[in-house]
Amino acid sequence: MKPLKQQKIAVLMGGTSAEREVSLNSGNAVLNALRTQGYDAHPVDPKEVPVLELKQQGFERAFNILHGRGGEDGIIQGALEQIGLPYTGCDVMTSALTMDKMRTKMLWKGFGLPIAEMEIVTKENVTELNPSKIVERLGLPLMVKPSREGSSVGLTKVNAVEELTVAVETALECDDTVLIEEWLSGVEMTVPVLDNQVLPAVQIIPDGEFYDYHAKYISDNTQYICPAPLSKAREEELHRLVKAAYDAVGCRGWSRIDVMTDSKGEFRLVEVNTTPGMTNHSLFPKSAATVGYTFEKLVEKILELSV
Repeated sequence: MKPLKQQKIAVLMGGTSAEREVSLNSGNAVLNALRTQGYDAHPVDPKEVPVLELKQQGFERAFNILHGRGGEDGIIQGALEQIGLPYTGCDVMTSALTMDKMRTKMLWKGFGLPIAEMEIVTKENVTELNPSKIVERLGLPLMVKPSREGSSVGLTKVNAVEELTVAVETALECDDTVLIEEWLSGVEMTVPVLDNQVLPAVQIIPDGEFYDYHAKYISDNTQYICPAPLSKAREEELHRLVKAAYDAVGCRGWSRIDVMTDSKGEFRLVEVNTTPGMTNHSLFPKSAATVGYTFEKLVEKILELSV
């Protein structure tokens, strides 16, 4: 096989999901990093270019930086495998599974890994929604989120029982399945994994009540602490948990796992990002930098892990 720098590389960005703009920003950063290092990299937006024709256009490998549906849910991965084009990130099964927060959490729970207590609502059973009963079981506040959206799209914090129905209806506009979760009041962290190595956790102090789309991509007031201020024992506990969560869903190459602590300080797994953001607000590069990776070298490493 030809060396990577002699291969024509498609940087897949944009797409049709709610996270299109974030993907374009990530994609341009990745594209520039590859070109700076001498790679024959080209931008490819699946919204405009049929992915199944990439091989006919001379492409030999793909750096997938599509976020959300169509990019992280197994669809693009399946298309690339169909034409025999190696690509970065997780395979079809893991991508499809981890895009669905509900099924990911059910799998983790089956492995005995800690998650938040939750109720599941679908478009089919929403008429049976009993806000008082849910609040009695899970307490207040609550977090309501679509099962298959990323970048905090469709999230609502519910502070009163009267707000729950509207929050569920809002989330159902984004997906057919909605999670109503107990509120995790502790520390919020995200933990990257690169080539099976757990990188330092990033603690997130959001600008606002929680880490929503505005806090992630717009605000300059959200604070990030990396490495997160943890004792050696707590850091080791977190790394073991994250690696177990990563392995349970079958991740490969690179992924980022979000973790929070509850009111007692216990870790709770939140979700997996199989194609983490690579913008100037992104957390994977922040963490990788603390162990010696420049942005360019991180991008190159991810490419080298493509299968």
